[in-house]
Parts: sequence; C-alpha cells; structure tokens
Amino acid sequence: MTQLFETTAFLKNKISKHPKIGLILGSGLGMLADEIENPTKIKYEEIPGFPPVSTVEGHAGQLVIGNIQGIEVIAMQGRFHFYEGYGLDAVTFPVRVMKELGIEKLIVTNAAGGIKQDLEPGDLMLITDHINNTGQNPLIGKNISEHGVRFPDMSTAYDRNLQKIAKQAAEKMDLKLKEGVYVWNTGPSYETPAEIRSLATIGGDAIGMSTVPEVIVACHAGIQCVGISCISNMAAGILDQPLSHNEVIETTEKVRESFLQFVKQLIKDIG
Repeated sequence: MTQLFETTAFLKNKISKHPKIGLILGSGLGMLADEIENPTKIKYEEIPGFPPVSTVEGHAGQLVIGNIQGIEVIAMQGRFHFYEGYGLDAVTFPVRVMKELGIEKLIVTNAAGGIKQDLEPGDLMLITDHINNTGQNPLIGKNISEHGVRFPDMSTAYDRNLQKIAKQAAEKMDLKLKEGVYVWNTGPSYETPAEIRSLATIGGDAIGMSTVPEVIVACHAGIQCVGISCISNMAAGILDQPLSHNEVIETTEKVRESFLQFVKQLIKDIG
C-alpha cells in the first residue's frame, strides 16, 4: 500500500491531466502512444515502484499521458511480463496505479498466435473471454479489501458494453473484426503443436504471454476492460513453419494503420 501511494503521488506531481481511460500496448503495438497529443512521457526506470525496464523488443518502456481524439488517456508503451522474471505483483502494479489515478476503463492489446482456423496473420480479434492456462494468479496472497473483494467475479471480465462499442467502431470503419477467446501461457517458449491442439479442444482461439494478469487485477479493482489481439502469426503446427518474435513485429507493422484508426475510434466512442 505504501509503495502504491508513493508511486501515485509521484505521477500526480508530474502530470496535470486527469485521464479516465488506460491503455496497455503490447508487442509492436506501442506506436499508438506516438499518436497521443500534448504528451507527458515518463520512463519506467524513473517511476518509483515500477520494474526498471521492459526487456522485450517492441516495448518502449514508458508511460505516455495526453489526449487522443480529445480524450485524456494514460498509456503503457510496453508492458511487463511474467516470463521476464517479474512477479505478478510487479506485472500488474501499473494497473493498481492507474486505478489510483482515476482510470475507469482499460483497453488492453497484445500480439497473439492464432489457433482458430478462420484467423489469419494481420487480423484484429476482439477478446470475448480468456483461459488462464498457467496455474498462476496475481490475486494469490493476502487480499487488501480497499483494492477489491477476496473472490472477484470474472464472468464479465471483458465488459459486454465495451465489446458492443468496439464492434460498432469496427463497423463504422468497415473493418472486419474477428472475435475469440484468448489463452494465457507463461512463455517464453512458444507452444508445441500438441499443446496448441489441446488448447483448441478446450476453446482457445488465440494464444499469448500477457494480458490475463492485468485483466484479473483490473476486474478486482472495478475497472471495465476491453481487449484487442493482433494476430501476428499462426500458432505452432497450424502452418507447419517455425515461429519467431521477428514475425510478430513484422505483422504488427503491417497492420499499423488499421490498428491505430480502430483503437482511436474506440477511445472516442467509449470516452
């Protein structure tokens, strides 16, 4: 609690804005933060309580606060991952800070591998639900009642009204927005073809190494969430080709404009 108050106070002294929408930008998707007008940029290593850096290519490692479409936002240009060696308290700490800063809605994005056969690299997928396939949970341990209830309901982890708004935003743009269930695995190794087949059997449509812990904590904190996956590659065994992070970055660069315009429209509509 002390660290949370210290971090929040530090950021409040740095910014004069009062953002209500938070953004967590995944691998290769941080370019959205470059669209923020009148930005205040704060490197993670300058923020007390934040892990010093995100060590993954495609993650700039800074908070950017400003406005998009006239709406005040705070964006994580790069996130922290469990596979980097950070505990889940550290991975999700920025979400707690966003709550203390007044964030009411959170847009989470990620690059994900496609499992469902009708997905293709470059598709944008609205996350309708998730499967936590790790056995890990950021709420394990003592519950702080000021943060949320001991046993939070996850039946609408991805807010249905925000999903409706996202689909309407896509329709305005004539964007084909796919929908599906996101699976969280810890990484950093990619899955085997056999693992992908098993995840398809239990209802997984796309898979990645992030997002779920942040969404769990956001729900615990009473923040409404909407999630967007950029399908950066097909998961292991689907196309019988090796996987690499370079492919992730290349694909997110190709969908840059459609991703930017869609999320900007979404921010405008939910703001």
